[in-house]
Amino acid sequence: MGRDKGLLEFDGVPLIVHTARLIEPLVAEVTVVGPPRRYAPLGLNAIADQDGAGRGAKKNRRGPLAGIATALEVTCSPWNLIVACDLPYLSGAWLDWLLSRAMASRGQVVIPRTGRGLEPLAAVYRRECGGPIASALARGVRKVTEAIEGFRLEVVEQSEWRRADSRGLVLKNMNRPGDYVEARKWWGAKGKRDEPPADKTQAAHKRRFPP
Repeated sequence: MGRDKGLLEFDGVPLIVHTARLIEPLVAEVTVVGPPRRYAPLGLNAIADQDGAGRGAKKNRRGPLAGIATALEVTCSPWNLIVACDLPYLSGAWLDWLLSRAMASRGQVVIPRTGRGLEPLAAVYRRECGGPIASALARGVRKVTEAIEGFRLEVVEQSEWRRADSRGLVLKNMNRPGDYVEARKWWGAKGKRDEPPADKTQAAHKRRFPP
């Protein structure tokens, strides 16, 4: 994309802010893994990638796996929703469905699968996954799917998660400028989507998905 995808604007608001607002009613706390100087001015709780401090990992391990390791290192929650910042079609209804699936799961990672394969940046992780992921980073592993292959995965097939995403767009991300243009057109055509009322969603998940 050539620039920070999370800062791309939709309706005049950075996508990462839209995503945080979408998630907030569903969980106890939302944290962005990224430079606080960049995201804190947007009103977001942000923590820097810890680059393996105290775990023997190599420095400069930037990337999605590093972000997941950092998130799981600092969390106090048994289950943790990990979401990328470049998913403009996400919906609260779909995330609510995924979190409900995780709460009933005996796995360590609840992860959807698309025609492209597993989607580890729209998945739910047990806190206990943090140590093994950090160890994988220290060994030089960079692919998320490689780092999590030893966990108990509950893979959610497309035929299942599509029940909460009739358009089949929710996991479509942005990699090129044309993707951004397309997503902006979709936002303009749809306006505000049919999300459940925030207060009711929050009440439900505060009970089911505690800190």
